[in-house]
Amino acid sequence: MEKKDFEAWLENLSASFYTLTDLQKNETLDHLISLSGAVQLRHLSNNLETLLKRDFLRLLPLELSFYLLKWLDPQTLLTCCLVSKQWNKVISACTEVWQMACRNLGWQIDETVQDTLHWKKVYLRAVVRMKQLEDHEAFQTASLIGHSARVYALYYKDGLLCTGSDDLSAKLWDVSTGQCIYGIQTHTCAAVTFDEQKLVTGSFDNTVACWDWSTGAKTQHFRGHTGAVFSVDYNDELDLLVSGSADNTVKIWALSSGTCLNTLTGHTEWVTKVVLQKCEVESIVHSPGDFILLSADKYEIKIWPIGREINCKCLKTLYVSDDRSICLQPRLHFDGKYIVCSSALGLYQWDFASYEIQRIIKMPDSTNLSLLGFGDIFALLFDNHNLYIMDLRTEKLISRWPLPEYRKSKRGSSFLAGEIAWLNGLDGMNDIGLVFATSMPDHSIHLVLWKENG
Repeated sequence: MEKKDFEAWLENLSASFYTLTDLQKNETLDHLISLSGAVQLRHLSNNLETLLKRDFLRLLPLELSFYLLKWLDPQTLLTCCLVSKQWNKVISACTEVWQMACRNLGWQIDETVQDTLHWKKVYLRAVVRMKQLEDHEAFQTASLIGHSARVYALYYKDGLLCTGSDDLSAKLWDVSTGQCIYGIQTHTCAAVTFDEQKLVTGSFDNTVACWDWSTGAKTQHFRGHTGAVFSVDYNDELDLLVSGSADNTVKIWALSSGTCLNTLTGHTEWVTKVVLQKCEVESIVHSPGDFILLSADKYEIKIWPIGREINCKCLKTLYVSDDRSICLQPRLHFDGKYIVCSSALGLYQWDFASYEIQRIIKMPDSTNLSLLGFGDIFALLFDNHNLYIMDLRTEKLISRWPLPEYRKSKRGSSFLAGEIAWLNGLDGMNDIGLVFATSMPDHSIHLVLWKENG
């Protein structure tokens, strides 16, 4: 057939084909396929694949592809990455999608990272770590052995753990190696805190002492309390040391001279916790950068201003029950913006700018959990049998780790949280080191540590 005649015939056939119903069109195609040979069938197969399997990710502009991918969940996206190298490249480069997936898992996002493939890798690592937490496989344990009597005081900072014991000694341990760096003779320790040069101890002998790590020498002795000293804190910049005691008072001392500058009264129970820290928010009575003193007993938390003027009055008293029927548990969290404490009613979070209760988190299943650490995303809690991690966005417990029969302490001095930066969100780098430490009846220290993320 001549080309001109063929084109006319094809035009007439096409016009007739358009008038057919779908069923008639199908029957027509079936009949033509039955008449076709190998050359025609191969041609049909090649063209059908192009028409029916259009790669929209390859054809669409990248911005539009990213917009569509945002509607898919991470697991579906990972499956889509297996379709082809092109799909994997486009999906892996969709930074916003993977950043959001990481946030949903409770991971911190560093917006300065420019590598487009970085966040998919972070998400995959996050999935592994969160699965370990869910399956109770994220931690491992170790022990520190060296004391010969009850260990009553613990303090952790920057990978180092200080322990104070009834064997009249204090030891400084490298948690990563389990090695004792310093061991010095002291009095009986009810509270300890330290820096690179010095150790500060509160004692059952009613005094506070400052010691030099390198020589073991007592460099300062603070006398004036009439009851055991249960908590101490200090600040070199202010040259101040604060102490809370079983005599129901808080004392403020000159750190360098040992002189008692002020005695704060108002507590009616043992003062089991004092915290000296900078404020990070502004209110009517304080500004960011002001030093604030918190003191706590079994019923109340008192807030005191600490500046260059030593004589100060209590700014506010916080409590959870007017009739003092509900006790506060001895762990206190203060980050300069919020105060958090646990009680039988749950976790209480106060806004430091207004002193108002911002949030009450009820414990699940009527459990009575104590607070160890509190952040933007997670809280670390424990009871007599287990260590728990709570997702504060959902207020649900997402992980549990069994604890041995550790030594109980009503003042909360014989157990503590380790690294706490991860409570504001994991980032793949901060899930290392110490999670929890507690003293044991055999005078050893039981450590719970992050397991390396596989």
